[in-house]
Amino acid sequence: MRNSSLTRFLLHKTSRTFHRIANVPTEPRDVSKWKAALREELASRAPVNRGDACIHRVPVNMRALQPDAYAPSVISIGPYHHGHERLQEMEELKWEFFHRLFRPQRPNGVELDPAMEAMEVLEQDARGCYWDKAERLGKDEFVRMMLVDGCFVVELLRELKHNNFRYAPSVKRWMLSTLRQDLIMLENQLPLSVLQKLFELTKRSEESTSTTCLEELALRFFNPLLQSQISNVRGVSTHFLDLFRLSILPTRLLSEQGVESRMSSSNATKDVAEEGTGLMRSTTELMEAGVVFEKAINCPMLDVRSDKRWLKIPPLCIDDHKGTLIRNMVAYEQCHTGCEPHVTSYLFFFDGLINSAHDVELLHRKGILHHSLGSNKEVAKLVNGLCKEIARDGRESYLRQVVHDVDTYWNSRYAWFRAGLVHHYFSSWMVGVSTLGAIIVLYLTLIQTGFGFVGDHKNLEKPFHHYLMHCLVMPLSHLLTFIQTPVDDDENRLWLFSV
Repeated sequence: MRNSSLTRFLLHKTSRTFHRIANVPTEPRDVSKWKAALREELASRAPVNRGDACIHRVPVNMRALQPDAYAPSVISIGPYHHGHERLQEMEELKWEFFHRLFRPQRPNGVELDPAMEAMEVLEQDARGCYWDKAERLGKDEFVRMMLVDGCFVVELLRELKHNNFRYAPSVKRWMLSTLRQDLIMLENQLPLSVLQKLFELTKRSEESTSTTCLEELALRFFNPLLQSQISNVRGVSTHFLDLFRLSILPTRLLSEQGVESRMSSSNATKDVAEEGTGLMRSTTELMEAGVVFEKAINCPMLDVRSDKRWLKIPPLCIDDHKGTLIRNMVAYEQCHTGCEPHVTSYLFFFDGLINSAHDVELLHRKGILHHSLGSNKEVAKLVNGLCKEIARDGRESYLRQVVHDVDTYWNSRYAWFRAGLVHHYFSSWMVGVSTLGAIIVLYLTLIQTGFGFVGDHKNLEKPFHHYLMHCLVMPLSHLLTFIQTPVDDDENRLWLFSV
């Protein structure tokens, strides 16, 4: 009995030991599935080269503020809005332009085959211009899209040129301004290389001797958006939005100046960057401190210059459509690492100048700002709203030297004293008149006091006007005498106080 009990105890303990050993987790010989999949993906999937991408989708945070500023209203150009249902009505107009250009049995007409072959050759380069490589469109659809959309743009510019850019017979008048806005949007672009190739291949015989290039026609077409006096082709551009952006930049900012000029510019503003650029103050504050605003003429829109307390700013015209253009240029600068954020810096500069409707009024009086909106308040709201959701880096601003010059003057004693005096005593014409009246009354009181020392006018040894002039300056002269003359006794002190 005793042996059987001992045997059962040993067997039970042994079984429990083997059970624990069996339940111990063991490391599998093969690597787990997710690790193997990750290694396989690393070996087969290379990062997409986006270095040549110049046409981007607008970031979500910027689009949320004003969605209509980035989405075309009537026509799609390029792959991003291709096939959208609300834009299908314009496809018929595109086809009319395309058929008129390549219609069969046309004397001295344009041949279709070379254009199709050229688009097939440019397909890969054109895809590289888009951030997502236009992956949702297959090769055939992408090439057809480039050909039809590109021919529409080229033929529209030709038709406008023949009518001095006043109208296009094939397009309704109300539609022309909308097309101008749609064709300048960042997401609604074709690479300029594609348009240039189609422009050359579709030239008529009568255009063979013309020296007008596609860029010149495009700038004339888009010029009403900013009513700029500068419409020359400057710089190497990638699409219409980039072309128009380059046309409003000062010559000193263009890439053609080379690395040496950029390095010299960087060295010239090195101290400014180290000290910080500060913020631009409002027009009201600057004018109170004595900053002089002057309208610059015959120069690009962004060519803002400073000379101590002098600010020279080219005129800016604002209407209902300016916000769309500026927003798209800023979106392009924020997305495209290959261009400097000059328009963004210009926008922050104006955002600092305009804090209220009064600032808009002051700039309008100087001829710097013109608008066709309902009120000055609406202009201030528009300008201030353009800077939302945009990161500001003053070190990248081409206007950092201008801001530094103004800030240096602002911190001077003269500017501080003048700003306080104007703000408190001459902030409006009513306050200014009251202040001036009080000064005149005080001065006349001093003059009356001085006349008491003249005595009887019959005993005057000199003409009366001599004494009158003497009385005008006597309060000030005796005030200086009182300050500078030492007083030794109480009698003389009382005499000076009486004077």
